[in-house]
Amino acid sequence: MTTTGPGRPRKQQPSRPGANAREEILDAAAELFTTQGYANTSTRSIAEAVGIRQSSLYHHFGTKDDILEVLLAATVASGLDFARIVSAANDGEPISAGARLHAVALFDGTQLCNARWNLGVLYNLPEARSERFSSFIRDRTELRALYQRLGAALPENGWTATGQNGDLAFRLVETLVNLRADGLSTPESPLQAADAGIVLSGLGTHLAAIRARSAALIADFKA
Repeated sequence: MTTTGPGRPRKQQPSRPGANAREEILDAAAELFTTQGYANTSTRSIAEAVGIRQSSLYHHFGTKDDILEVLLAATVASGLDFARIVSAANDGEPISAGARLHAVALFDGTQLCNARWNLGVLYNLPEARSERFSSFIRDRTELRALYQRLGAALPENGWTATGQNGDLAFRLVETLVNLRADGLSTPESPLQAADAGIVLSGLGTHLAAIRARSAALIADFKA
């Protein structure tokens, strides 16, 4: 028998991915929140999905909102880190500017599509817009602002005249959440969304070069 802590025995052997009980709780909650709904999920059902007592869950998270807060933050964290780094570099060259926006959209979209559970659907929860989750709201607002900054660096051409290139790319990435929910996303979906943002920005003729530089930016970040 394994335990989550002194005096907190599991009902069964761990069956979920995660190095510890806390990570298993997050995985179970992510599954239940995205499949049966946040309001319909209790802390008891999360604990049962992990195979621990409800009291053991409270050893790691005080409330269901605490679990949601961690899950929401995780959907933005890595994409925001990458966007901060990429947006800090600005050489004024159009293809480089396009590559930076493309890379942020591709990286962000890949995170949303490749996560074990489709956590982006949680953005639509009324709870996710409350003051309780102000930290997540602040981070997501910053991420959107970085998209906008990157889009503003593109040359004026076509859609750019409206000043909405960055926001367009941000919204295209967000559509991947619904695409995945409908069972229509593919491994190519994040790239297609990033490409669409570039094409609609009037830089379609440079797409191959932008893709190559975008891939290099992502590879450097991961190295």
